[in-house]
Amino acid sequence: LVRMAQDWSLRVPLIDGQGNFGSIDGDPPAAMRYTESRLTKVAHELLEDIDKETVDFQDTYDASATEPKVLPARFPNLLVNGSGGIAVGMATN
Repeated sequence: LVRMAQDWSLRVPLIDGQGNFGSIDGDPPAAMRYTESRLTKVAHELLEDIDKETVDFQDTYDASATEPKVLPARFPNLLVNGSGGIAVGMATN
């Protein structure tokens, strides 16, 4: 959550953070109880058509609710903000 609010970490931040979310100089963020957050307008685009049955849903791990298998994203988050990590069959940086 903290990284998604830092404008120096992502090209287009997904979280609008209120409070101390760290600094580019390496200062650590404040504890969760001292911060607030909400989705940015761009992040809302990731969920815009979720209620129009554009993607398939599956049960959560305990079957108490359902969740989308993929997000119906209008915004190419991976291309704009990039990613770094290793997964099964792929690596990205």
